[in-house]
Amino acid sequence: MKENTVTTIIGVTCRKVFIPFKQEVHWTGGTRPGTTRLVVEIETESGIIGLGETICLLEFIEPVLAKTIAPLLIGEDACNVEKIYRKIEGAGYYHHKRAMVMALTAIEMACWDIIGKNANMPLYNLWGGKYRQKVGIVAYLQSGSIDHIAKEAAEHAERGFDTVKLKIGEGEKNDVELVRAVREAVGPDIKIRADVNGGWTIGTAKRQLKKMEPYDLEYIEQPLPLEDLAGHALLRQSTSVPIALDESAYVLQDVHEIIRNEAADMILLDPHEAGGLTQARKQAALCEAAGMPVTLHSGAELGISLSAYLHFAVSVQNLSLSIDCQYHNISDDIISEPFDVDGPFAEPPSSPGLGVELVQSQVERYESKIIPNPYMDPARPDWFTVKPGY
Repeated sequence: MKENTVTTIIGVTCRKVFIPFKQEVHWTGGTRPGTTRLVVEIETESGIIGLGETICLLEFIEPVLAKTIAPLLIGEDACNVEKIYRKIEGAGYYHHKRAMVMALTAIEMACWDIIGKNANMPLYNLWGGKYRQKVGIVAYLQSGSIDHIAKEAAEHAERGFDTVKLKIGEGEKNDVELVRAVREAVGPDIKIRADVNGGWTIGTAKRQLKKMEPYDLEYIEQPLPLEDLAGHALLRQSTSVPIALDESAYVLQDVHEIIRNEAADMILLDPHEAGGLTQARKQAALCEAAGMPVTLHSGAELGISLSAYLHFAVSVQNLSLSIDCQYHNISDDIISEPFDVDGPFAEPPSSPGLGVELVQSQVERYESKIIPNPYMDPARPDWFTVKPGY
């Protein structure tokens, strides 16, 4: 009996795009002018085209995708996402999982798009349907003075957002003053999450969180360097502020170790850093078994990945926290119908697969040969980040 060739992969195209931010982002890793993403199109024998997208902040991601992963896909059935993951992992990346996951995610996302289009169903229906009808979106506060950020937080709260996120970890005094100012600006009922990006030592974390306890943070994100699960576990015992991890939680085994070490109260998942949507769903299931809520980390997704996020978020039971989202700070997109994230909620498309269409002229407009300034700071040529910083 001849094998079904409807979803057999016959071609893979990968292009790198850069789209500027409306407002430049300053954080503990440097200054970032925009978002750089890899955009993938997978063609099947029947003519179905699957779309995928992934984060691209480091130079190795694109050659891993183009030179290792893409050639191994030809002739594979796009429906076999688990097999494809294991095949790529088996090409030497079981030694270096973090070196493959970002590249592989774009491929796996495109495979799911093919599966949904072939089944004539949106992805959330393939994953058990909608557990919730809409997804909570955070107001992701950008760079600026303390007064500017507090003002921006108040404006988002007035527009209906119930959760705001801010970046801290740039200075001991500044951290506490920023959290205090934002709390005073938004009032007692708005949730505040603060991301340190691994900038503190454990001693500093204890002192800082003690000072921040009156401001009722929803959680503190990645207070210590990503490797320090023991430190995070000790920190949980010394503070009433919930601890959330994301940089420590890339692959499935990372999440298992976080749970085993009791190192977090909640986890920010990121399919781009896990190796795909399938792996991220496994991570969510581990957390569900441990009684932990999850949410989604944002690496400044364009519309393809944002659609995948929304399909994921409506279908995962313990994704009970608003998702991070920087889409409102991205100046343009490469899909035909960009998302509206001006309010506190968003919904996934109901069309088959991811439900988005690529605009080729937009891809060509924003195609880039380089990754513009993903880390460091051109204005401070002698500066570089150190984790922990203080």
